[in-house]
Amino acid sequence: MRGIQISKYLERPENIDQLSPINLPDPNPKSNQYLISIRASATNFFDILQVQGKYQHQPPLPWISGSEFAGVILKTPTTGTPKYKVGDRVFGATQGSYATKICTTEDFLHKIPDTWSFEDAAGLYVTVPTSYAALTIRANVKEGEWVLVHAGAGGVGLAAIQIAKALGAKVIATAGTEDKLKTCKSFGADYGVLYNDKSWTQEVLKLTGGKGVDVVYDPVGLVDLSMKCINWNGRILVVGFAGGSIEKVALNRVLLKNISIVGIHWGAYKKFEPEQIDGVWRGIFDLIEQGKFKPTVYGEKFNGLENVGKALKALGARETWGKVVVSVPEEEERAKL
Repeated sequence: MRGIQISKYLERPENIDQLSPINLPDPNPKSNQYLISIRASATNFFDILQVQGKYQHQPPLPWISGSEFAGVILKTPTTGTPKYKVGDRVFGATQGSYATKICTTEDFLHKIPDTWSFEDAAGLYVTVPTSYAALTIRANVKEGEWVLVHAGAGGVGLAAIQIAKALGAKVIATAGTEDKLKTCKSFGADYGVLYNDKSWTQEVLKLTGGKGVDVVYDPVGLVDLSMKCINWNGRILVVGFAGGSIEKVALNRVLLKNISIVGIHWGAYKKFEPEQIDGVWRGIFDLIEQGKFKPTVYGEKFNGLENVGKALKALGARETWGKVVVSVPEEEERAKL
């Protein structure tokens, strides 16, 4: 197989576009694992940190980069009763998705919706359940409420916009450019606000008739400012810190407005609340079946593992929207080129 193997950490992040695949031995699945031919891999910000040795989870060197993928099952487990069969189209996430083949267990896989392509499904596993669990379990969004989605044009942002709209909420999205606000609106946002405009909190208050929003979805690190435009009994979802720093919050505002600040760590549900996982995925697949959730794949095509570095560089420079996905041609097709 081919894959992007990291044998030493990247010293200069601006050189991430120089990552390139090498020939590697085919992975050998354990008795409880599936062997999968990868057809598309999705990029994530944590991939950029990981190749620099800066992420909270660092495998021992050498290791294959990437996490989210979609592909076709080549071999099924030799123990138990496999849920999936050879030839099934699946998506999932595990270490090593920037490759042509990968091994993983059943609990990290789901079947690709019939109408979705490999590229559509490659970025489903991480961002979408994060947004769904945040809005339904942690914030309990109700019909008619106002939801403010920061970084609305990002992967989790576009997922959050669609889910909030499906729940009956009115959505205000923030973004850094007018083009990204147009993208947010094309995915269902009712209004858009530029968060690099110093008066954005006043604009949010104006849109909500002076009351403020009921829920803030924040993957950036804008909690403190968001408290200026949140309603009484408002809920703030701490999703991440894409802005690069961890905030210190003025707790007097939390008290005065009766605000709840809650975190969402979807990856930890497997350890602490595994009983919630199936319900989240059922909810997501129901929305897809009802046509209330569409793929969020960025428009520019990145074809082949040799373009993973370019895709990551574009993602890191915030030149993109949605999920940046790299198509992975079948090895047989590549051999003919």
